[in-house]
Amino acid sequence: MTQQTLTREAASPRSRLPRRLALLMRPELPSLAGEIIDEVRRSIPEYGRPLKGPYVEALRIGVDRALTDFVDRVANPLEPSARHRETYRRLGRFEAQEGRTLDTFQAALRIGAQVAWRRIMKVGPRRRVSPEVMAQLADALFAYIDELAALALEGYLDARPDGEAEAHRRRLLELLLRRDVSSRVLAEAAERAGWTLPDEATAVVAPPGARYVRAALDEDVLADLTAAQPFLVVPGRPTPERRRSLLRVLPDRQVVIGLTVPIAGVADSLRWARCALGLVETGVIEDAPVTDCGEHLITLWLLSDQALIGQLAHRHLGEMDGFSPRQRDRLLETLHAWLVTRGTANDIARELGVHPQTVRYRMRQVEGVLGDRLTDREARFAIEAVLRAMRLRERAARPPGTSAAWDGAAARERAPIDNRPIPDRRDMST
Repeated sequence: MTQQTLTREAASPRSRLPRRLALLMRPELPSLAGEIIDEVRRSIPEYGRPLKGPYVEALRIGVDRALTDFVDRVANPLEPSARHRETYRRLGRFEAQEGRTLDTFQAALRIGAQVAWRRIMKVGPRRRVSPEVMAQLADALFAYIDELAALALEGYLDARPDGEAEAHRRRLLELLLRRDVSSRVLAEAAERAGWTLPDEATAVVAPPGARYVRAALDEDVLADLTAAQPFLVVPGRPTPERRRSLLRVLPDRQVVIGLTVPIAGVADSLRWARCALGLVETGVIEDAPVTDCGEHLITLWLLSDQALIGQLAHRHLGEMDGFSPRQRDRLLETLHAWLVTRGTANDIARELGVHPQTVRYRMRQVEGVLGDRLTDREARFAIEAVLRAMRLRERAARPPGTSAAWDGAAARERAPIDNRPIPDRRDMST
């Protein structure tokens, strides 16, 4: 069916509608638009995103202009409506540019028509609209929906002459995230997608629901920006210019860059980037426009398996649970300072802001519980790793702006490990 035929069929019933219907319908439009938007967002997950997302903004524009145009045509069937027709072509192009099919958009049109018809059935009889006119109005409404769908399809097809190439790029992205794909299969998929397969690549992630500007995407970057957690795959190591371009694609200015890995390890880079994003969101890693996983390797490692950290803590520090929470926190704080600074009682006292005798007393308590583990290199290493992980985990759990129970001065956090020998029990008396 041609566009001209659709327009004639849609215009014919409208031309016979009484123009006074426009006066009855126009006051209903604001509340009807809100009802349609609420129903679409409730029924279609893609539209149930944050209220300021591009998907929801497109929905609002589409609904407002469709309702206004329909009523304007009832009021004056001969009035030009080229601007409204172009709106729906643009919406079709938008769906294509976002890498989606028209299924979701067409489902939204059907829901909109159903909600509008429910309103007509409610208001029409109350305003004494005859059954004959109601039938004509139904014909006009559903013919108009068909017209909008055809206009959106026009825009969609205009924007997708390279639909096959886009499908190949999506397939390549899927293969890059699998671990059981041979290099030959990967190379063939890259060739079909027109993508030069690099030796190394880097995954980049953004928060769920992040706004993005697909037009700013570099041609050599693979992306799934419609995923629940948007991500990209960048060839090689991101340069400063590449980082700036990523912020143009994701203007919310929160991007996490994974580690640069051999092309077969993209799934690992993506996993680490998503882990880092979670640590940014919980406050373990400081928020910044661009977060680089390479700057937080120890944090990622220590918190990569929370259950295992719990097992290590139970094995090496479980006896410390016999103290009250406050005592335990102070003893662990002192033990951590001892392990990190490699200092004497006087050194640790300066770090903690307490008297040296307090340090000696606390360390005697710790030694009484942990015993020979403090002189065993393997055990000391495990204990230090556990304490660092516990500090990070507590930082994630505490409310913003508060300090951990045993999180001392910032200087202590940055204290370097020097080459002095670890003091034994006798050293604590100096």
